[in-house]
Amino acid sequence: MQISAEPFSVRERVAIVTGASTGLGARFATVLAAHGARVVLAARRTERIDALAEELRKEGADALAVTCDVSDAADVDRLVAKTFETFGRIDLMINNAGLWAGGFAQDEDLTEFREVLEVNLTGTFLCSQKAGRGMLRQGSGVIINIASIWGSGSASEPAGGSVSYAASKAGVINLTRELAVQWGRSGIRVNAIAPGFFPTEINVNLFSSEERLALIRQRIAMGRTGRPDELDGVLLFLASDASSYVTGQTIFVDGGWSAY
Repeated sequence: MQISAEPFSVRERVAIVTGASTGLGARFATVLAAHGARVVLAARRTERIDALAEELRKEGADALAVTCDVSDAADVDRLVAKTFETFGRIDLMINNAGLWAGGFAQDEDLTEFREVLEVNLTGTFLCSQKAGRGMLRQGSGVIINIASIWGSGSASEPAGGSVSYAASKAGVINLTRELAVQWGRSGIRVNAIAPGFFPTEINVNLFSSEERLALIRQRIAMGRTGRPDELDGVLLFLASDASSYVTGQTIFVDGGWSAY
């Protein structure tokens, strides 16, 4: 019986992480770099990704920062081209960039609605498509989409409601399934992570309300919100050969919120 000594290894793999300027994206890039991956940080805020890339390089990692708006096809083309130019391949595509626009259906602005879908869903598609073309040529690759618990249910209570966010993340979950089926025989695995309540820049208002947090904790089976490090394991699992027979899946990391 052959047993791999490092089933969770991502050493030397080239990983693009979108939305890497802050929050979960910065965490994902840092974790992958710490485990030996060569990381490409993509976000609109150039100063932030430049600073993180410099910090990772000081720790001995290979890190590249590329300014990118994932809803802009030309920007995504440039991101993918720069990655191939620098590292020669793309092994991991982490589609993390996302926006939130709160409000109920009768109040949500159409421009905001479209912008959220353009970043959260269209951006995920564009990055998957353009990185996927290179992965098809290689005959291998892993795509990890960041969905949400709101992709399988209402975001109305106690989050305050967001038609656009809920719709976009539901789209990400089914996009994940469709890409997995289309590319599964070509050596590409596509999965998603659906986080529950983790502190990030886009939900700072939620985490600053003790009243809402109390309601959230009541609904979570484990009775608390998540820590950023509690996504590290599922990230490394999906990014590595430990999940070599897993594709088309969305893994909910929510402390039991979705079990109700």
